Amino acid sequence: MQPENIQSQKEKQFYELHHNGDLLVLPNIWDPLGAMLLQDLGYKAVATASASIALANGYQDGEKIPFEDLLLILKKIVKSVNIPVTADVESGYAKNNLGLKENIKKLIGTGIAGINFEDSKHDEQKLSTREEQCEKINLIRKTASQMGSSLFINARTDVFIKEKNFSNEEKVAEAIDRGKSYKDAGADCFYPIFLKEKESIVIIMNEVSLPVNILMVPGIPDFSSLKEIGLARISLGPGFLKYAFNSMKNMAQRLLASEGMEEITNNSVTTDYISKLISKK
Repeated sequence: MQPENIQSQKEKQFYELHHNGDLLVLPNIWDPLGAMLLQDLGYKAVATASASIALANGYQDGEKIPFEDLLLILKKIVKSVNIPVTADVESGYAKNNLGLKENIKKLIGTGIAGINFEDSKHDEQKLSTREEQCEKINLIRKTASQMGSSLFINARTDVFIKEKNFSNEEKVAEAIDRGKSYKDAGADCFYPIFLKEKESIVIIMNEVSLPVNILMVPGIPDFSSLKEIGLARISLGPGFLKYAFNSMKNMAQRLLASEGMEEITNNSVTTDYISKLISKK
């Protein structure tokens, strides 16, 4: 864990990044090198994606990677950069609230500044009730406060994924109700994942009165539109990993056909460049 004052500063910095009027773009990473790259390019914070960390380590998403492995990876990422790190912790890797409290303590101990915390029940393939989720968010807030932490809580709702029998209007209404409740419970940001339509985004932003995070998926408004409406945050989820993996896949196929040698040997990302990234940490 970092010295308390440094971690507190990063928590404050991360909070301010959601309230400065700029769109916070987070290409979610899964290892220290990716974090160092983003820091070197000028990003003010880095975020992990649960799917990216799991898949990159040979596990399916959905809290399949051992929690202790996740903690170790997060510690390495936090130590690799000087900017705030926020972690996707799914639903907390806990079977009950007592386990959640202990896990939050361990997560704060890695030095992270924030978390994504979702309202899906992985074992039951459904959402937690609003009351259940609010109790968990409030527990996280109180646990963090007891540790002297202002951990940033990005409360994710999976309404747009799980409520398949709802109309879009019903999904928006449910998301608004959950967003308001999560705010009252202690959330700092609201993440209605797979929310796409500009009008719906604006309605939820206005009604919930929290910074809103959306996922970069097909069908969302372009950057200029998102900045115009004042969206606080957009993240890529596993999209950054898939983009990188697609580049590797395409090159591997070309090499298999005895093509692409010059692109490899003339790559502008050199060993020296990567070494300099590491030496800056």
